[in-house]
Amino acid sequence: MKTKAINEVTLEFVSRSSNEGFIRSAVACFASQMDPTLNELEDIKTAISEAVTNAIVHAYPDSIGKVIVKARMYSGNVLELTVKDHGRGIPDVERAREPMFTTGGEERSGMGFTIMESFMDKLTVRSVPGRGTTVVMKKKLAPRRNAR
Repeated sequence: MKTKAINEVTLEFVSRSSNEGFIRSAVACFASQMDPTLNELEDIKTAISEAVTNAIVHAYPDSIGKVIVKARMYSGNVLELTVKDHGRGIPDVERAREPMFTTGGEERSGMGFTIMESFMDKLTVRSVPGRGTTVVMKKKLAPRRNAR
């Protein structure tokens, strides 16, 4: 049985690097409803930035395409972020997840998936060459004490 989200938002945008900052801010605003710590919020912003940048740079290297970001809140203070594209896909996901591996040229560090994994609790990457990639990240936020 699949758990139903308490709240969710879907954002669709063209794969221009100028949109990354907007998505980062929008996801941070959405996640703020869960009352994250400042460190948790920075982790979320960094992870979504990496995922969106990967989609912009690698999915559509020679063209402009669509990127879809979904943010969902679940009971138990769990945040799920999904970044999906319909670009060129990843031929070897396991290799792409290795630190320092990149297909983006020397200006790319090859640390995107490693960074996402280190800032989130769970990272799933599904990709079909020629059809696109879906990255799903989950993070359980620390319960906050009620301030008085």
